[in-house]
Amino acid sequence: MLRIRHWQPCPYIRDREVSLASRDGQKVALLVPVPTLPNPACHGRGLTKLRTLILAPFDPLQLDRLRAAVPVEYESWLDTRRLTDPEELAARIHRSRISILVVEAEFVFEETFDDAPGLQFVGICRGSTDHIDVEAATRHRIVVVNTPARNARAVAEHALGLMFALARKIPQAHSHVASGQWENPVEPYISMRGIEMQGRAAGIVGLGAIGSELARMCAALGMDVIAHDPFAASPPPGIHMTSLKTLASNSDFISVHLPAAADTDGMIDAGMISRMKRSAFLINCSDPSVIDQAALVRALDSGGIGGAAFDVFDTHPIAPDNPLMGLDNVVFTPHIGGATAETIRRHSEMMTDDILRFTRGQRPVNIVNPEVWKRYG
Repeated sequence: MLRIRHWQPCPYIRDREVSLASRDGQKVALLVPVPTLPNPACHGRGLTKLRTLILAPFDPLQLDRLRAAVPVEYESWLDTRRLTDPEELAARIHRSRISILVVEAEFVFEETFDDAPGLQFVGICRGSTDHIDVEAATRHRIVVVNTPARNARAVAEHALGLMFALARKIPQAHSHVASGQWENPVEPYISMRGIEMQGRAAGIVGLGAIGSELARMCAALGMDVIAHDPFAASPPPGIHMTSLKTLASNSDFISVHLPAAADTDGMIDAGMISRMKRSAFLINCSDPSVIDQAALVRALDSGGIGGAAFDVFDTHPIAPDNPLMGLDNVVFTPHIGGATAETIRRHSEMMTDDILRFTRGQRPVNIVNPEVWKRYG
């Protein structure tokens, strides 16, 4: 039997033998290539066709690792100070024949997949995949990979910093000095007297990666840590699990770390806020939808609770007419909880590891749509 290979071998292609009959009756076996990766683009030339476009901020060491394996175009939105809109992104993917796309802030919709038939892999340098139409990617047999918990320590430290800011009135103290109001050396010692963290009760709502990290930090400060999370399989050692009502009544600080979802929408409602101590502080570094803002504003304005701190808002930037803006017992930061150099290094390493696995025909560790891999594995 004569065997014919119809293209040059590629390390990411395996052959399937199909028997055919020639005109003279001789049997011919055609070796038909079957991809071991979804929609492989190597076409017998190794990795030279797996062109990679990275629009997320990326660590230079990890860029070097990738460039040693695949052609890379790198254009971080931190450098350009702009995000690529979906139409422009689709055109660029098509024009540059991109197979691997990595984003952090760009949106990738179904139209992008429709216009980019060579796209095989989309990486999102976030834990959340809200920016990616994962269902559409799955229909197009495109692997989606994320970087879960890459900013857990950063956000936990930020939440802890907001707790310190509220406890010691740090923003008010800074403003008092910077604005030239510090004329009486004694008055701030009276009006800005704060509280210490040790021995206080920290209530953590949500024990995912961030909440668990914050719980450990609070425990290390000597705080009594209580938590509520009906889905927590194994809370950190020394953390007392309790109901939401009990947590609200007994906490000096409540830090919320919940994902935006139907069952978390408005979870911190008027009833829970009314159970909080009048001296208690509420911190939200997760999502604005989890708190009933109207009820919170009433409590802050009436002295129902001691204060609050926010790193997340309904709009970015926050609307100037947001009722929280007029309150003097509130601390704001502009959604920078995860903005650290270490976060970039962490998500770069996680993404690079999974891209290199993908190019070797191995299943990415942080694959979001494993059904795509099962279909071609």
